[in-house]
Amino acid sequence: MTGATHPEQPPHTPTPRPGGRSARVRTDVVTATLAEVTEKGYDGLTVEAVATRSGVHKATLYRRWGGVDGLVAEALAASADQPWPLPDTGDLREDLRRITREVFDVFTDPELGPTPTALISAAQRSDVGAAALRAFFAARHRQAAEVAERAAARGELPAGTDGAEVVRAATAPLYYRLFVTGEPLDARAAERAADAAALAARAGLFITTPADPEGN
Repeated sequence: MTGATHPEQPPHTPTPRPGGRSARVRTDVVTATLAEVTEKGYDGLTVEAVATRSGVHKATLYRRWGGVDGLVAEALAASADQPWPLPDTGDLREDLRRITREVFDVFTDPELGPTPTALISAAQRSDVGAAALRAFFAARHRQAAEVAERAAARGELPAGTDGAEVVRAATAPLYYRLFVTGEPLDARAAERAADAAALAARAGLFITTPADPEGN
């Protein structure tokens, strides 16, 4: 998620998120940021427009988030906070297929897809946004690692399998098409990515190997 027409803003410590008015302000600002970036993209995103749409004074936005890059980062942080119900079919391949199918469904939906697409594209335009994007995906991978951990507990995967790496391998081909090559993404490609990750995991390719203190 790095900057073109907007001045670079230094990284800042995330603002605490208590309840009450502060939480409502955050919700309003995130909602406005998502709407603005979806409609106008990163180059059209301004603090003034977010202030107008959210009803929060622009001085508050600058003080808490530093500028547009901080607003994009906050929108990603808010997205990472949302619960993600995970499939639990009793079969790793099917669980991974459902995860990749959800990614496919969201990004190819004409109503749902433009917002996450615009947010990820905007995040790639600043160092602050890029760091937030990495944190977002790291959080999602940690959450979804549960499907592989359950599979290992069932004896379906070798002990020591890194569940986050399994999920990363399943979803990475989808994001590669969406944000790198621009190739069409279809349901079969999503299914194939899940199947490949499941096969690799069962073969032990994602077993975590402790670092060798001797460097061997």
